Amino acid sequence: MDIKREGVAKRKRIKLILYGILAVGALGAAGWRLSKLEPAAPTVERATVWIDSVKRGPIVIERKGLGKLAPEEIIVIPSLQDGQVIKVPVKSGQRVKPDTVLMVLINPDMDLAANDLEWQVKQAQATYADLKVKLQSQKFDQQASVASAENALKQASLNKDKDEQLFKYQLQTELNVKLTTANWEQATNHFQTEKEKLDIMKDSIDAQLESAKVQIDKLQATWERKKQQLTELTVRAGTEGVVQELTLQVGTHVTAGTIVAKVAQATLQAELQIAETQAKDILLGQKASIDTRNGIIPAHVVRIDPNVINGTRTVDCKLDGPLPSGAVPDLSVDGTVEIERLADVVYIGRPVFGQPDSSVSIFKLEPDGKGASRVTVKLGRGSVNTIEVLDGLKVGDQVILSDMSAQDQNPRIRLD
Repeated sequence: MDIKREGVAKRKRIKLILYGILAVGALGAAGWRLSKLEPAAPTVERATVWIDSVKRGPIVIERKGLGKLAPEEIIVIPSLQDGQVIKVPVKSGQRVKPDTVLMVLINPDMDLAANDLEWQVKQAQATYADLKVKLQSQKFDQQASVASAENALKQASLNKDKDEQLFKYQLQTELNVKLTTANWEQATNHFQTEKEKLDIMKDSIDAQLESAKVQIDKLQATWERKKQQLTELTVRAGTEGVVQELTLQVGTHVTAGTIVAKVAQATLQAELQIAETQAKDILLGQKASIDTRNGIIPAHVVRIDPNVINGTRTVDCKLDGPLPSGAVPDLSVDGTVEIERLADVVYIGRPVFGQPDSSVSIFKLEPDGKGASRVTVKLGRGSVNTIEVLDGLKVGDQVILSDMSAQDQNPRIRLD
């Protein structure tokens, strides 16, 4: 009986060993199968991602930037004369016209100088009138001398002719003929001399009067200039615009050349700050649109600043339409510059990290819409909100454009 029990126990141990070996093998096989399985795709809520469809058609390549409205030109107004400020009738921010008085100065020395010049002009005019009378009197005297010499010449000529006739008939001596002939020659020379004196006197009178007239004109011009300087003590805007700054106060002493005010012209333009990587595509004359939050104004590019400041370049756009109400200098605006129009391209909305002329990895939705797999897409020309697709997608595909950097290690996601 003991022998029989030992045999039974031995068979049970063998079975247990066989069962253990089989169980270990099964566990090993199950572990191997599990190691070959891929990890489950992470789940992303559909409402938290931006999904767009690939389309085909025209797009506009644009560049966008923030900016402000600014005057096309700021006029710096200096004081043209020395003086002291006695009145400032305007304030900063006030609209002005060309004849608006900005500031009034006073200069007592200039007043005295102008008054003295006025009297000098009057004295010179009186001196000229007196000289003209004196010279005219001298001219009349010389004309009388010429007339007297002419009469003497006529008389001498008659005496000469008479004696010559008498000498023919031997009624006059040769000596008397010679004497009357000498008198005639003397009268002739005297007449010629007096005539030449009259001619010279006319030139002399004209020269003296012209000299006196020049002196009057010189004093008159100096006086007019001094009066103009007095007028310039009243500083006017000289242009239509808005006063940006008044630098002086009543009582301040001003020297010529001192800036008294700055006036911004009423015509405004948009100054946009555009990233240097995008500004390289902008050219003069390109169309633009300026959003003032109270209307959109058409414009065009008139200047591109060559300097880069904080990664941006300033692009000036001239406004081609009327300003909406409330548009003032320094008003914040959004601006869009049109670079190019593409007639027929495949495109999508611009991914968060999608740059023009680059390749980007994005998630493309699967046909059932419940999952998305990562694909590589080659991008072409880009605009503000859209970008051209060169390869990797076809029209109708749906892709996720949101920032999916949290899923960089996952080739596939599930959408819930």
